[in-house]
Amino acid sequence: MRCSMTGCSGEYETRKIVHTVRHSGQVIVFDHVPAEVCTVCGDVLLKPETIRHIERLLQSLPQPTDTVPLYEYA
Repeated sequence: MRCSMTGCSGEYETRKIVHTVRHSGQVIVFDHVPAEVCTVCGDVLLKPETIRHIERLLQSLPQPTDTVPLYEYA
């Protein structure tokens, strides 16, 4: 599928990405999220079922697989 960004001639391809969400004051990072990513500009599209799955995970907030440091940009 052609990229939906104006002026971009790229095509979307299926990849696994790292997706970050701010939820209830916390930064939540999801790894290995399936997405369509433009090969030229990097635009990212998530399918509706992927978004619904992330929303379900946010409601239950299972035990994290790992923790990451968070740094403030000052």
